[in-house]
Amino acid sequence: MPRLLLASNSPRRRQLLTDLGLPYEVRLKDVDESYPPDLHRADVAEYLAAHKASAYRTELLPGDVLLTADTIVCLDEQVLNKPTDETDAVRMLTLLQGRAHDVYTGVCLLTGEGQQVVFSDQTRVHFRPLSETEIRYYVQQYRPFDKAGAYGAQDWIGLVAVTRLEGSYFNVMGLPVHRVYAELEKLGFGVQAL
Repeated sequence: MPRLLLASNSPRRRQLLTDLGLPYEVRLKDVDESYPPDLHRADVAEYLAAHKASAYRTELLPGDVLLTADTIVCLDEQVLNKPTDETDAVRMLTLLQGRAHDVYTGVCLLTGEGQQVVFSDQTRVHFRPLSETEIRYYVQQYRPFDKAGAYGAQDWIGLVAVTRLEGSYFNVMGLPVHRVYAELEKLGFGVQAL
């Protein structure tokens, strides 16, 4: 029986995949998330998604499709990954407030037969100016330490700070589901397979 395997600990990615109505299993493994410093920012998310998938290559069975993803936030040429602590989260949000930035989510689909599809989606996010009090409130209440750029668009800060999106909202949440679904359909995992 073919299996869709999600290699992600993100509750948001799990929820989005569940919302697609496709059955899947979760597989978790610690994978180094460093990347070559000379990579262009648009390529970092795709590189990390493919790198994560390679850690599972020998474990896949025929018919399996593994899905890995990585989301990064870019302000100009600076990549903002997950904050290391509260101070780092405040620093990142201070940089982002009042400005527009780009969110890239890279996705890798790897089959048990060795076929690999790698792609990414980009969304431009506009933040209104935020006070230091608002930033500290968000960091202390929501503890966004598992989120690229130190924020979740579905959290309080998304409700009060995001003024406009150019692109997919779900991409900002961590999975460009419209693109993922289209690629999964090509691999036989769309609703027609249910």
